[in-house]
Amino acid sequence: MTSVFTAPFRIAGTAFRLGKAVWAALDAVPRVAATLDEIQATAKHLERLATYASNELPELVYQLEAVRDQLTAIEKSLAVRTSAAP
Repeated sequence: MTSVFTAPFRIAGTAFRLGKAVWAALDAVPRVAATLDEIQATAKHLERLATYASNELPELVYQLEAVRDQLTAIEKSLAVRTSAAP
């Protein structure tokens, strides 16, 4: 059973631990805010990269089609030379 004399010490100890926990939580708030700012900046950067990629994708497809056409022409040229060779 708890003595009447030990109750104030237990209450004070609990209050002290609670105060330390609250102080630690308040101390962490600036770090959490800084981390959230970094996450937001990263998200904006990823959005810019995605926009750039989506704008460049049609040009890439066009260039790949041109390369394919050139390779087809080379292939036909080689086929003609191979069949014409004795």
